[in-house]
Amino acid sequence: MTFRKLGFCASLLLAATIQAQAAYPVVQGKYYKFEKIADGVYYASPGFNGTFFPFGSNPFFGANLVVIVNKDDVVLVDSATTPRAARALMADVKRLTDKPIRTVVNTHWHYDHTDGNSAFGPQVQIIGHEFVRHAIESFDILHNEPFRSSTANAPQAMIDRFKKEVAAAKDAKAKAAAEKKLADTEAATKEFAADIKEIKPTPPNLTYRDKLVLYRGGREIDLLFLGRGHTGGDTVVFLPAEKIVCTGDLMESRIAFMGSAFFDEWLKTLDALKRLDFTTDLPGHGAPFTNKSLITAFQSYLTDILAQAAKLKAQGVSADDAAKRVDLRSHAKDFPDIEDVGAEFRGVRRIYAWMDERGKK
Repeated sequence: MTFRKLGFCASLLLAATIQAQAAYPVVQGKYYKFEKIADGVYYASPGFNGTFFPFGSNPFFGANLVVIVNKDDVVLVDSATTPRAARALMADVKRLTDKPIRTVVNTHWHYDHTDGNSAFGPQVQIIGHEFVRHAIESFDILHNEPFRSSTANAPQAMIDRFKKEVAAAKDAKAKAAAEKKLADTEAATKEFAADIKEIKPTPPNLTYRDKLVLYRGGREIDLLFLGRGHTGGDTVVFLPAEKIVCTGDLMESRIAFMGSAFFDEWLKTLDALKRLDFTTDLPGHGAPFTNKSLITAFQSYLTDILAQAAKLKAQGVSADDAAKRVDLRSHAKDFPDIEDVGAEFRGVRRIYAWMDERGKK
C-alpha cells in the first residue's frame, strides 16, 4: 500500500467519494458499509455512518473486505485489522444475514488482512496460500510487518495536523469542527494502541498451493494463486458465475504498497489476472472497478518506477533519496493518489533489495 505521509488521508477520502458515487445498493452497518455487488456478494468498507473517519485513528481504517452469503453459510474474504475490528464486522454481517460465518479466506499475510483471524472460533475454517501460513508462523509479524510499521507515525501526524487546524480556525464553527476531529483522533488512537496488544498472529488452518475450489450451495468460489506479486502468496478469489474477482492488494484501484513485492513476477501475475473472465474487481483498498485497463495502467506504473529506480541506483543514489526523486505524476490520471514527485520509501527500498536479489541469481 502507498503511504505518502498525510497525503494518504486524502486518497482515503477520494476512495470514499468514488465508492459513494458507485451505483451499488448500500446496507449501512455500525462500523462497515456494505455495497451489494451481486446476489449475496457484498463489498465491505470500513467507516462510521456519517462520522469523521481519520486514517490511523481506529481499528477500522484498514482493508476493504468481501462478504459472500451462500445458501447455508457465509464466506469472508480477509479478516480485518484487529480482533475488535473482526468482531465488529461479524456483528455488522448480521444485518445482512443470520447465516453463520464458516470460512475466512486470507488474500495475503499483511496485518490489515489477517490480524482479525484470532477472533474466529474453531468452527471457522481460515484458508490461505501456503506462503501465508509460512509468513505468519515465521516472520516477526508484530514488530516487522511492513504495512504496520509504515503506519506507525500516522496517528500522531494526524493529531498534530488537527492541533494546527484548531489554532488556525478563524470562526467558532471551524474551530469546533477541528476540535471534534482532534478529540476523535486522540481517543481512537488510544483504543487502537490497546487493540494492537490483543492481536495474536493466527495462520490459516487450511492451505493450498495453486488452486482450491469451494462449493457453497450453488455457488463456486475459486481460490487462485496466479503467481507472486504484492507478496509471495497472493490469493485471487474468483466467482466465475458472477464474473467477480477479489484481488486483495495484488490489484487495488490505487497504488498498492510495495514493501513485500516481487516486481517482475507481479507484472506477469497481473497478465494472468487479466486473462480471467471477470467484469468486476473488488480490491483490498480503494473502490470496486470494472475496467481491466486499470490493471494495465498499474503495470505501466510498476514498469516506470522500476526503470527510474534502476537508473538512480546505477548512479549511486540511495533508496531513500530515490524515493524522493522518482517522478510518477504521469500516472496520476489513473491513480489520483499520486499527488507529487516521490514514492513511498519502503516500496523503493524493496525495489533496491529486489534488484540486489536478482543480481545474485
